[in-house]
Amino acid sequence: MKITELELNGIKILEPKYFEDYRGYYTESYSSRTLREYGIDTVFVQDNHSYTIKRGTIRGIHFQNNPKPQIKLVRCIRGRVLDVVVDLRKDSSTFKQWISVELSEKNRKQIWIPSGFGHGFLTLEDNCEIQYKVSEWYYPEFDRAIKWNDDEIGVNWGIENPIVSQKDIDAPTLKDSDVNLSIKENLE
Repeated sequence: MKITELELNGIKILEPKYFEDYRGYYTESYSSRTLREYGIDTVFVQDNHSYTIKRGTIRGIHFQNNPKPQIKLVRCIRGRVLDVVVDLRKDSSTFKQWISVELSEKNRKQIWIPSGFGHGFLTLEDNCEIQYKVSEWYYPEFDRAIKWNDDEIGVNWGIENPIVSQKDIDAPTLKDSDVNLSIKENLE
């Protein structure tokens, strides 16, 4: 497996090895043993699967507040998405900074997102499917979103009029949110 550190501390791109022949391919899309060898030792408790019909749809920026923040391992198994991660840890030197990376069924990349970060994506094709593992159960009382087009964060989604859910339209800006994430959770 190839692992690349990105600009925001803790965010990594994982590229599992694929074994291909005339029949297709085989890969270990997730191996706790392999990740432990790279210093990543997380227990995942839930797998999530998201299907988005239309190109130009934004989902995010989502996270779970303390005391139940989530670590995520995200991959695109169908189509192509622009995956966005925002540092929401108020005590971080990179607070409010964001990165984006293309995930697709063709490039087979996965993105490792520690707790303390918001996550979202823009579909670049119709019929996109995302699968992601999380380290904490879903708790509706801690489920949060930050407005996808918050000027304070300034994510460049590269789209004028995206399709956005009512939840994401109604999401607060960062300054109006109750985000309570910190670097401390990344160390536990």
